[in-house]
Amino acid sequence: MYYLYILECSDGSLYTGIAVDVEKRLAEHNDSRRGAKYTKARRPVKLVFSKKFKNRSAASKEEARIKNLSRKEKLELIKA
Repeated sequence: MYYLYILECSDGSLYTGIAVDVEKRLAEHNDSRRGAKYTKARRPVKLVFSKKFKNRSAASKEEARIKNLSRKEKLELIKA
């Protein structure tokens, strides 16, 4: 299983990614050298959305779609 996730960064920006273990990845974003370059400069980050997918391909396609949404559209998705 793969998960698509959206994080809210300390500056209010949103970061979208995919992972097998969302909680582990969240910890990496916040605590380790394995976090994305973008989130390292915007710690702490918190998980605001996640969705499960059967495989990496499906999760990656949804990640690409969400990354093309406006901030307003992403916030609407998070609230839904």
